[in-house]
Formats: sequence, structure tokens, C-alpha cells
Amino acid sequence: MTDTAIRRQVRQARGQFAAMAGSYSLGVFNDNFFKQAAMLLAVGAGFVSFQGHMLLLFTAPYILLSAPFGWLADRFPKRRIIIAAKGLEVLAMICGAVGIVTGSWLLILAMVSTMGLQSAMFGPSLNGSIPELYPAEHVTTANGFLKVFVTVAILLGVAAAGFLLDAGGRLAIAVAALAIAGVGFALSFAVPARPAASPSATFPWTGPIDSIRELARARADRLLLTTIGADTFVWFVGSLLIPIVNVLGKRQLGLSDSATSGLLVAELGGIAAGGLLSARVAVGRRWYRVLVPATLALAAMLASVPAVVVLPAGARYWLLLAALAGAGTAGGLFMIPCESFIQVRPPAERKGTVIAASNFVIFVGIAASGPIANVLNAHVRPSTSFALIAGFALVVAAVLAGAIRMGDRA
Repeated sequence: MTDTAIRRQVRQARGQFAAMAGSYSLGVFNDNFFKQAAMLLAVGAGFVSFQGHMLLLFTAPYILLSAPFGWLADRFPKRRIIIAAKGLEVLAMICGAVGIVTGSWLLILAMVSTMGLQSAMFGPSLNGSIPELYPAEHVTTANGFLKVFVTVAILLGVAAAGFLLDAGGRLAIAVAALAIAGVGFALSFAVPARPAASPSATFPWTGPIDSIRELARARADRLLLTTIGADTFVWFVGSLLIPIVNVLGKRQLGLSDSATSGLLVAELGGIAAGGLLSARVAVGRRWYRVLVPATLALAAMLASVPAVVVLPAGARYWLLLAALAGAGTAGGLFMIPCESFIQVRPPAERKGTVIAASNFVIFVGIAASGPIANVLNAHVRPSTSFALIAGFALVVAAVLAGAIRMGDRA
């Protein structure tokens, strides 16, 4: 494709991409807004382990149903799946709003499970739509911008949860969540229509086993398998840090809800910056060379936290924000090119299936992060947990370096 043709296709796709990004971002806002509010309420009530249970319930649909939802994305027009998923989000938020107003943890957990179901359905169709809109040369750039939109939505959601709890209480959380869900559902109807990529695709009756088989097939493409593993690592660490940061702020440092949410905002802001940076540095045939330096930078930022928390209170908070922003930047630099490669690499008729298999293993990692966070929060100080995670990142950096060297020789 010529440069002129690429620029023309990119211009034509902007409005459609904006509708997709807007619908997705509002859902991400709502998800993180409500979950963060529930986590802060749980930690404040002394239910620290509730955070881990929420993560486990949210990820269960990805583990059990990734293969069927990948099949849906290939078998039917992706627009229909996106609209259905946004309708399910409205139902989830009704359940959650009632739960948070009445103080019913059972309804809140039901909402979290339903949002996990909605996200698992939405993801393959959204991610599979981007290569349908843009030429392969522009997918990483599009993903970088999408990550900025999504990260801003996460930032606003996490920050708003803390501030709105301090200012308006539970009712304000419920009303805001319902309003955002309604707007996101309306916007989903502007998502562009495309024909089904594989109308004759066979339904994956064995669910998770089909996802495992798909991952086994990925062994034939060493770089794809390495990229899926790398993406799983960065999502696992990001998920693991959320409940640890909440306990760090609320329990170890005695911060308010809004100040604790501010710590997560700094980390997520770094992810947005890293996503934009990746569009410039993770380019070319050997884009994967950025992975090891990004992992080392992540380890360094996490390892600095134990030293920062013992500093005087005046400087401590700002330096902690800087450390978490640096960790987020390394994560964004790592995450965006991995996800772009997973979107572009498979053939068109199997993109949904491969993306769903990738989601499956990623969310196995996220599910594991909940119980692990509970164990760490129960037995060690949050600042010590940061040091342990930094050590794990160093091990992963060594493994990635070896895998990349083997791939270069192949």
C-alpha cells in the first residue's frame, strides 16, 4: 500500500475509530470507577481480602468464556457484539448501583462478575475491529492513541471514585455509574458495521481447552508466543499492584481515599505516556527489542518504593507519585507494541480466536494476582511487596532476553 493510500485510509477511519474509542473508554471508566469505589469502601471497612475476591470474579469470564467470545467476534459482525456487550454493562451497573446504595456486598460482587462477562465479550470484537479500520502500518499508532483514551478514562474513573466518595458518598457513585453506562450504550450504535470475518467458524464447545489448544498452536510462531507471554506478565503486574497500592495508601501511609486514588492515577498516567512513546520507539521489524529495557525500568521504579516510603511525609507523597508514574510509563512502553502485534499477526479469519486465546492466558494471570495480593497484604508490608515484584520483573527480563536472542537466531 502506498503512503498516499495509507494516509487516505487513516483519514477515512478517524470518525469510526472515535466512536469505538468513545464507547470503549466510557465502559472502562465505569468499570474502574465502580471497582475502585468498592475497593476503597472494603479496605475502609477492614475487608482487605475483598479486593482479591473482586479481581478473581472479574477475570473468571475471561478464563471460562474467552474461546466462545473469540468465536463470536469472527462468526458475526463485530458491531452487533459490541452493542450487546454495552447493553450488558447497563444491566451490570443497575445491579451495582443498588448494591452500593444498600451496602449489599453480594450485589456488588454480582456486578463485578457481570462486568467481567461484558468485558470478555467486548474485547475480541473491539481489538479485532482496529485492523479492519486501519492498514497494518498504522495499527500500533492507533493502539497508542486508544491506550491514551482508555488510560485517561481509567485515570478519571479511579480519581473520581476517591473524590466522589469523599464528597458525595455512595449515592453519588451509583448515579454516576448509571449515567455513564447509558451514554456508552447509546454511543455503541455509532460503531461501524463490517461483515463477519469468518461466517462458517465452528463453535468452540470445550471453552478453555480450545483456548489452550490455540496457545499450543502459537508455538509455531515463536515471536507471537513470546509476545503473548510478555503481555501476560505486564497485565499480571499491573493488576497485582492495584490492591497493594490501595493498602499502601490507606493502611501503611494513612492517606485519604482521594490521595490513595491519586497514587493509581500517577501510575495510569504513566501508562498513557508510555503508550504514546511506544509509537515512536517500538517500530520496525525488531520492535520487540524494547521489551527488556522496559522491564528493567519497571523493576527499577518498583524497587525505589521501599526507600521512598521512609522519607519525611512532605516529600514522600510526591516522590511516590513519581515512582509510580515511572513504573506506569515502562508498562505502557511494554504493553502497547505487544497488543498491536497480537492484533496484526494472525490472519483476518482468525484474529478474534487468537486475541481471545491471548485474553484467556492474560486473565489467568490477572486472576492469580488477586489471591497473591491477598497473601502479600496479609503477611508483608505493601512497600516490601513492591520490592518482591521488582525482583520478579528482573527474572522476567532475563527470560525475555533469552527468548529474544533465540528468536533472532531462528
